[in-house]
Amino acid sequence: MNLTEYEVKACPSTIYYVPNFVSREEETQILQAVSRAPKPKWTQLSNRRLLNYGGIPHPKGMVAETIPQWLDQFVERVNRLDVFEPGTKANHVLVNEYLPGQGIMPHLDGPLFYPTITTISCGSHTVLEYFDQMETEPTKAVGKAGGALVRHCIARLLIEPRSLLVVKNDMYHRYLHGIQEQDHDVIDDRIVNLVTAEADGGAKIGDVLPRSTRLSLTIRHVPKTTKMKIKLF
Repeated sequence: MNLTEYEVKACPSTIYYVPNFVSREEETQILQAVSRAPKPKWTQLSNRRLLNYGGIPHPKGMVAETIPQWLDQFVERVNRLDVFEPGTKANHVLVNEYLPGQGIMPHLDGPLFYPTITTISCGSHTVLEYFDQMETEPTKAVGKAGGALVRHCIARLLIEPRSLLVVKNDMYHRYLHGIQEQDHDVIDDRIVNLVTAEADGGAKIGDVLPRSTRLSLTIRHVPKTTKMKIKLF
């Protein structure tokens, strides 16, 4: 696969969006495998729950764990795309489960990871938004040392089931990404990859898409690993 054919050119550098990266049968396998994960392995957050495979990233180093075989085949498929630097392979998968109405606040993924993120989506669609964040001029009010932070949405992407998203360069380092907490999405002309979706027989402007349960498999490389147990506290 030549990723350059899938570059989303309507947003800053660099995003690749690949529809149908996994088949419907593979999507079902993923959903079933995740549903069998033991309850204690899940981490429950206020707005979603998640699973770590390959270890738990930590500033002192990730204690590397074997990625299960059902998941490793998709990690290897991503590795064959050579999205990381030569000799670097993905060694960690974060599985996020989003129920309808759940999302995630705009954020950066930070320095624990190699600055390329790949995500396979299963189940439901979602709309991923990217923001530029700037500080306004300081106010003259007493006690106000700095200005306010203002976010401006610079891109919205329709993330369809079975797709692959690859994010690097400025879109990784500079722009925050998040998902609004809502149970449906209205498709409009702000979706920068809409041409790709329409060409695949997917959504078009004016559609209202109800969300269902979505799983995102974020496959990435954690540079700092260790075989020793880490004292976290």
